[in-house]
Amino acid sequence: MTYQKKTGLGRGLSALLNDTEAAQGVKLQTQHSPGMSALHGSVNFIKISEVEVNPFQPRTEFDQNALQELADSIKLQGLIQPITVRKLNQNSFQLISGERRLRASKLAGLTEIPAYIRTANDQQMLEMALIENIQRENLNPIEVALSFQRMIDECSLKQEELGERVSKNRSTVTNFLRLLKLPPQIQAAIRDNEISMGHAKAVLGLEDADKQLYLYQEIKSKGLSVRKTEELVREIQNKGIKKKEIRKQEPLSFQYQKVQDDLASKFATRVKLNVQGKGKGSIEIPFMSEDDLSRILELLDW
Repeated sequence: MTYQKKTGLGRGLSALLNDTEAAQGVKLQTQHSPGMSALHGSVNFIKISEVEVNPFQPRTEFDQNALQELADSIKLQGLIQPITVRKLNQNSFQLISGERRLRASKLAGLTEIPAYIRTANDQQMLEMALIENIQRENLNPIEVALSFQRMIDECSLKQEELGERVSKNRSTVTNFLRLLKLPPQIQAAIRDNEISMGHAKAVLGLEDADKQLYLYQEIKSKGLSVRKTEELVREIQNKGIKKKEIRKQEPLSFQYQKVQDDLASKFATRVKLNVQGKGKGSIEIPFMSEDDLSRILELLDW
């Protein structure tokens, strides 16, 4: 039985993983005995109970429906793409990449899972995990941007070096990183797919945060296309915005707006502060799934 080697992960990940297997595939080795040494560079079956998650995993949200679909597929077809781990000791492994596959395999009731076993230090672990996630098509732009920023900050990479790692040009890297300069409310909207990357790039054409928030409200309330948003940006750049228009769209005071933005950053989700006057009001914190609710409750020490 052979596992065909995947070739679509990008040369950045392949370089880091230092793959040496032949293009036609690698032979599957089965590790059942604790005394059997894992073969680095080959595929081994290891016990799921012996795999601990990667503390450097940049992804925090997993779609439960998609996980269940993958679990159902695994029950029928088996796990096609092995996970990647590093060996900590005789009976313990740490996940480098493939947390979604690991979670789905657990849902499918598997007790063993095919895995590439690598040797990596903590920085290599971080780079591998970040690059593996960046290569996935279903990441939202904010997740990509945060991964880029972590690679720059924690792996001491320049933007040019980062671009080489992930096979993207410098301008693409820069565009993603600029998203993190937007107000938290807009970042949450990008993450939640309320506005597109095209909208976000147009919003970044305005440097003032109040104007960016005004434009965001216009996009939401009027359902502006990217082209219409770009036209409005040019109009604002040429004519500006009347202060009363900004107040109409953003009724919160500066202090309350800052509280709302700080809460959005803390909980990594869109937060709405409803102020009713005389110091009264309410706070709305939406959640996208049961896991997301659990994450928020943990932040609240619930």
